Amino acid sequence: MVDQFRSGNAGVPVARLLTRIQPSSLLSIISSLHEGLLALDPELRIISMNPAAELILGRKQAELGGVSVCELFGDASCPQDVLAETLRSGEPVYDFQTTVNLVDGGKGHVVLRSVPLKHRDGSDLGIGLILGDVTEITTLLQERTTRQSLGQIVGRSARMQELYDLIFHVADSDASVLIRGESGTGKELVARAVHEASGRASGPFVQVNCSALSENLLESELFGHVRGAYTGAVGDRRGRFEEAAGGTLFLDEIGDVSPVVQVKLLRVLQERVIERVGENRSVPVDVRVVSATNRDLEMLLATGRLREDFYYRIKVVSLAIPPLRERREDIPLLVAHFLDKLGQRDGRPQRPQISTGAMKRLMNHTWPGNVRELENAIEHGLVLCRGGLLEVEHLPAELAGVTPGAARDPAPLAGDRETIEATLERTGWNRTRAARLLGIDRSTLWRKMKTLGIKAPDI
Repeated sequence: MVDQFRSGNAGVPVARLLTRIQPSSLLSIISSLHEGLLALDPELRIISMNPAAELILGRKQAELGGVSVCELFGDASCPQDVLAETLRSGEPVYDFQTTVNLVDGGKGHVVLRSVPLKHRDGSDLGIGLILGDVTEITTLLQERTTRQSLGQIVGRSARMQELYDLIFHVADSDASVLIRGESGTGKELVARAVHEASGRASGPFVQVNCSALSENLLESELFGHVRGAYTGAVGDRRGRFEEAAGGTLFLDEIGDVSPVVQVKLLRVLQERVIERVGENRSVPVDVRVVSATNRDLEMLLATGRLREDFYYRIKVVSLAIPPLRERREDIPLLVAHFLDKLGQRDGRPQRPQISTGAMKRLMNHTWPGNVRELENAIEHGLVLCRGGLLEVEHLPAELAGVTPGAARDPAPLAGDRETIEATLERTGWNRTRAARLLGIDRSTLWRKMKTLGIKAPDI
């Protein structure tokens, strides 16, 4: 048979081809690659590297020979677990992105691939590490990256980017703003963002919940009163409009305001003057009014419960906050934000962690209570996990998939004792990886180990 390689026909297996290439030719191929190649011994010390690796790292092989590879990355960025997994399992790891310390003190961005290296006799030699330099691409992406937050608002979805843009566009004007969104979407946070992005940021931000007060109390709260204006008015009192002078007055739940108060608010919005309850003197006010509601104002308008002139005056500019179910891609970012926030509040030195299973439950929930419900769920979980990993069973009942008050049944046995022990040995007794392979949560694996009397060997 005519040899495929000599005849020029396609389809020569790479393994056969390598047996025919002189070592010097193979070395030339390695030296000409743009990717950096490093050979590491089983202790993850550098044995050898190609010219591209020297170029990426800005350091010569003679300088790095025998150095631990983690010195290149730094403790925080070293993929030690990834490399150890390759050593234990013999399986390659693909496309792990991290940073490397450059000789000038800066940071480079690389994508790693690891493969096991064997001696000719089949014994372990170490690891081959392939470095792809993505510093320039990562820098460009970071420059173009979307905004992840604005003030205390968190989200990087397209819907949130549109909201951020609108906030910046309306912030510099004094036009009245109406913020619309379901309960728990963060209307107060948006109102504060408008205030803080405006020229009034140095002034006060005053908030009034219009649904929490009766008509008479709300009128006094907003406009103030003079002594004797009504029973119990023992002295003069400034209202919230005067307190917000030079800043922003946020009227939450504006849809609950009575027609009588609507008329008085309409005058303030049109003429920028108020009258205290019990007084006929007009007082000028310099205030920007931001309102918010979760109600259907158009329905209130149709039924006559909302005045048309008042409706159009409060919604000169309208900002709509999307519900959480319409921006699920923001959930991991929000979870990280709340873990940081609540962890710092509780005095934890590091951000609490959440399991993959728990995160999946959060991603799949419908979130009728929106972001507020998510924050409450995270806080609930942190209380129950007591500083450990936040697992599915630590979430509220409607997320954990159990009936409130019902006992939580353990997951079905993922395998017999031998299967569990074999999986633990395969993963170096790493319970997190073993649980993932068994298809159960880490805490469930721990309970099964306790029930079956499985203990990690003394090392």
